[in-house]
Amino acid sequence: MSAQAPTRRRTAPAAPRRPSGARRRKLLRRRLFLLAGGLLASVAFLVLLARPFADKAVQEIALPLRHEDIIRQQAAAKDLDPSLIAGVIYVESRFRDQTSVAGAKGLMQILPSTADYIARKSGGTAFVQGDLATPQINIAYGSWYLRYLLAHYEGSELLALAAYNAGEGKVDEWHRDASARGEAFEAATHIPFPETRSYVADVLEARERYERQYRRELGL
Repeated sequence: MSAQAPTRRRTAPAAPRRPSGARRRKLLRRRLFLLAGGLLASVAFLVLLARPFADKAVQEIALPLRHEDIIRQQAAAKDLDPSLIAGVIYVESRFRDQTSVAGAKGLMQILPSTADYIARKSGGTAFVQGDLATPQINIAYGSWYLRYLLAHYEGSELLALAAYNAGEGKVDEWHRDASARGEAFEAATHIPFPETRSYVADVLEARERYERQYRRELGL
């Protein structure tokens, strides 16, 4: 008989060694750290993505702008700076349709008597007071009045804005008094009403802000 080949004994593979408790805790901490890093990166990306929208929302709260198409249209039709119209609306009403204690109405806070005067001069034969609640008409009438005052005061924005607030008659009087003394008209010196001095300064400041922050929207 031929000799039989010796048979090899197969040994089972060794079971993987389980990491020690300290090793497991270290691995867990590493996984948690990686997970937290991924979450932070995702949050940072979302913040960067949303930041332009958040900045825009904050800007609109601090310095709102509405009806920019009407403002551009009226500025072009009446040869006005659109940021000046926006500045007047902001100071007068913060772009909200409202009626003052004195009865001034709408976005540009136009008194009924002033509105009737503008309607007669501009050919608004079908005008009624309720029309001042319509942004198109209110901004058109307010812009007409701004253009009228600028022409009356030979382009002086200081005098025109003072008259928009205090009335043409008062400002004519103040201007005559300054001229009689040979003095150039200045708000601090020749406007006796604190409210009107503040109004003029506020509109001019708002006008600069609108010019700086809303150039595209206002077509500047």
